[in-house]
Amino acid sequence: MAERSSPPPDDLVRLQRDADAARREAERQGHAPEARRVWQEATAVVKNAVAEHAAAEDVDARELERDVQEAAREANGADGG
Repeated sequence: MAERSSPPPDDLVRLQRDADAARREAERQGHAPEARRVWQEATAVVKNAVAEHAAAEDVDARELERDVQEAAREANGADGG
C-alpha cells in the first residue's frame, strides 16, 4: 500500500464539507428525521468515495479519510463554514 504524500483530492474534501454542513443543519434542527437522513446520506457518499479512491490509488482508506476530514475542517475554518 502506498503512503500518501499529497493533499487529499478536492472533490473528496468538497463532499466532506457537504457532509459537515448537513451535520450542522441536523444539529440546528434538533436532529429532525429529514435533516438527520440528509446528513447520514451525505456521510455515506463521503465514505464510499473515500473507499473507492483509496482502492484505486492503493492507499490506506482510514488515513485518507482522516486527511479529508482535516482538510475539510481547515477549509471550513478558513471561510467561516
